[in-house]
Amino acid sequence: MSTVAIEPVRICASDELVEGGIGLRRKAKYVDGDAVVFFVRYGGEAYGYLNRCAHVPMELDWAEGQFFESSGLYLMCATHGAIYAPDTGKCVGGPCRGGRLRSVQVDERDTPDGRAVFWLPDDDLRPVTP
Repeated sequence: MSTVAIEPVRICASDELVEGGIGLRRKAKYVDGDAVVFFVRYGGEAYGYLNRCAHVPMELDWAEGQFFESSGLYLMCATHGAIYAPDTGKCVGGPCRGGRLRSVQVDERDTPDGRAVFWLPDDDLRPVTP
């Protein structure tokens, strides 16, 4: 267990995450090496996940930041079509039904510069430090 506090990482201003729109990607370190996390807005809330399909460990996005399928209601893996509920990360259709995306803790709060989205890293999934 880590004794070093992990600082929250500012991802963006709240209005940069558009409902059902383009997600924001950030480089990360996961227990098994390099990774990417992503952040999207759904149902008025910001959510974050490890960008790795529960079926096969491949990134989900169709093109960079495009995680939602055409209706904007589900996240979809571009490789095998697994469909995930954006608010829970649970696979609701496709080859990994019942599986789940690895979530990251998100905090949306007021700052002196306006409302912003923050990633609260944990010991297993951390931001890449420059």
